[in-house]
Amino acid sequence: MKYMIMMFGGMGETLQDRSPEWISDMQKLLMGLDAELRESGELVDSQKLMDPAAAKTVRYVASKAAPTDGPFAEVKESLAGYWIIEATEERALEIASTVVDFIEFPMEVRQIMDQPPEL
Repeated sequence: MKYMIMMFGGMGETLQDRSPEWISDMQKLLMGLDAELRESGELVDSQKLMDPAAAKTVRYVASKAAPTDGPFAEVKESLAGYWIIEATEERALEIASTVVDFIEFPMEVRQIMDQPPEL
């Protein structure tokens, strides 16, 4: 099974009250998990996203699509990055729990729908 593990929050808001040591330890944790997932073959994809302040949202306004500055959700609810892994649900929850225990912000774990093979 494939799972997407998503981290939420804007970099500024997530880090504003944290010490430089905490930030360094968080980066080590995330880079270490990324390396572990790559080495084990569980990692399918991993991306970090730009701060939500750089986001654009397309909304339906006055009967047409209209791009606007800023994220759709509040910054604290904005997607910051993700891992897609191939593992059990238990393993996906273990990975997310390791990060949440440190950062104290929620992460979402969601199974990816099975796709038929491309012909």
